[in-house]
Amino acid sequence: MGMLMSVMGKGVPSVSMLTDTLYGQFVKKDVKEFDDFHIAVLDLFSTVNAALPGKHYDVPPLDVVESFYDKWKSGKEEQDKKEMFVKFMTSNISLSTLDDVTIMLGVAAPPAAMVMKRAGESIPQLNMIKVIPDVIFVPTATLITLVSLKLSRRAAQRRQISDAYEEGKK
Repeated sequence: MGMLMSVMGKGVPSVSMLTDTLYGQFVKKDVKEFDDFHIAVLDLFSTVNAALPGKHYDVPPLDVVESFYDKWKSGKEEQDKKEMFVKFMTSNISLSTLDDVTIMLGVAAPPAAMVMKRAGESIPQLNMIKVIPDVIFVPTATLITLVSLKLSRRAAQRRQISDAYEEGKK
């Protein structure tokens, strides 16, 4: 894991085996046009993020990937393409960070869960909610809130990617 982190953090000479592996996986894809290239880049990031349990890296914006594709396609020798690829990976990758909405929701969800529980206890149909201890209810409600935020963002991101893909086909 340390080797993977060092290649993402500007790399050191001892990680040539790792960069060879990543580039080999990247080149193994049949890249004939930009869509194939973009899918290969996304697959590479998916592989790297799956290998790292705590850290995740954001994919560069579509226009940056497209400009790199034009440069990469114009490379004549395989070694030149590999050097361009390693430079692209080390200079355009950023560590994924939490945004303000996620942090604010994580802070606001526990008090909101307590308020909802107290309000629910006074409603006769929800009187059974008194049986659930606060120690169980609050973390569960917070977790459900954060998971639903992540799932809704992932769905929006997939929709955005599919819209960009459909627009690229036109």
